[in-house]
Amino acid sequence: MKPELKANNRNVVFLVIVAALGYFVDIYDLVLFSVVRVQSLTEIGVSAENMQSDGFLIINSQMFGLLLGGILWGVLGDKLGRIKVLFGSILLYSLANIANGFVTTVNSYAIIRFIAGIGLAGELGAGITLVAETMDKEKRGYGTMIVGAIGLLGAAVAATVASKYTWQTSYFVGGGMGLILLLLRVGTFESGMFKHATNTDVSKGNIFMLFNNKKRFLKYLYCILIGIPLWFVVGILVTLAPEFGKALGATEPLKAGTGIMFTYFGIAIGDVVTGLLSQALKSRKKTVFIFHLLSVISVVVYLTSFGLTSSAFIWICLFLGFSVGYWATFVTIASEQFGTNIRATVTTTAPNFVRGALIPITFLFEFLAKRYSLITAGYLVMAILTIIAVFGLSQLKESFSKDLDYLEE
Repeated sequence: MKPELKANNRNVVFLVIVAALGYFVDIYDLVLFSVVRVQSLTEIGVSAENMQSDGFLIINSQMFGLLLGGILWGVLGDKLGRIKVLFGSILLYSLANIANGFVTTVNSYAIIRFIAGIGLAGELGAGITLVAETMDKEKRGYGTMIVGAIGLLGAAVAATVASKYTWQTSYFVGGGMGLILLLLRVGTFESGMFKHATNTDVSKGNIFMLFNNKKRFLKYLYCILIGIPLWFVVGILVTLAPEFGKALGATEPLKAGTGIMFTYFGIAIGDVVTGLLSQALKSRKKTVFIFHLLSVISVVVYLTSFGLTSSAFIWICLFLGFSVGYWATFVTIASEQFGTNIRATVTTTAPNFVRGALIPITFLFEFLAKRYSLITAGYLVMAILTIIAVFGLSQLKESFSKDLDYLEE
């Protein structure tokens, strides 16, 4: 990295902490609907027979917002700077979550989750981009590991708050934490690489650059594909824990909130392990491949656990979460594949396209569940997604210790 692009250690540590706390609030708000789904929909008058379909409508609205927001904030991150995106995105989703506490209908719920989704889309990509561009290339894996590990604990806090307070209060807490976080953002600084890129004539934040070159497009597509099994595990297998519990003959009703909390505990642990493993192996690809195999094993364990008890469910959720705990490493891989002038666009859109992929995955799962059974659909969808993900991973070049100070022409 050029000398003028380096930041002192104190500033880097502060940046990593702020990025981690930002992701913490982001995850809290992102999973909150999954945690309070049954309680909130029941209280606004949704019947038991419509609980699943209305729940899918709302979660898909949020995911569609993430999809659009990923494009919006990614482009703005490369055009206006990573810091401006962090401010704008967190303000939008904080206000949306406060508004969420006042919904009384399914339609208003879906609309506000859509708006919140747009806001939530900018946090992780901008934070990871800043950390990746600021830290030394041999050590940046540690920085993104910390962001992922601390951030994912937000899910545990969401489950804890929701278990002690009303679903409305849970949304207010999320919005309030976001607004408080804005005060911390004041002390953050812009990426030196971005500042350097602003002095060039090269196109910045041009999302069409990802599609007007076949090689670049395929590389972008492969970056997205490697992350899709994770959101199937969290968004369907764990979120629908009550339904899967019935199909597995669980000894008592399984709670999605409990499942989400322990799954994200597992993901946080997994993020630390994948970060350390990638540093030890000096390979992000080998690390993610190992965890893809682990995730298949964990899903098989889950879907064969007939007569499941609540305590066994907790351990399985920890295992499920740990096995898909490659999220921060996946986002880091995407960030390291592209030049500074479209890096924020890629790093912000890729994870949100993965989240948005939950929409077609949901349709596929529902189709297979109606045709076969809930359990069979779980097996089939996980198998399909894992094959796709491993193929995508095999097509990418290793990016560990790659110099990121370059531009895409």
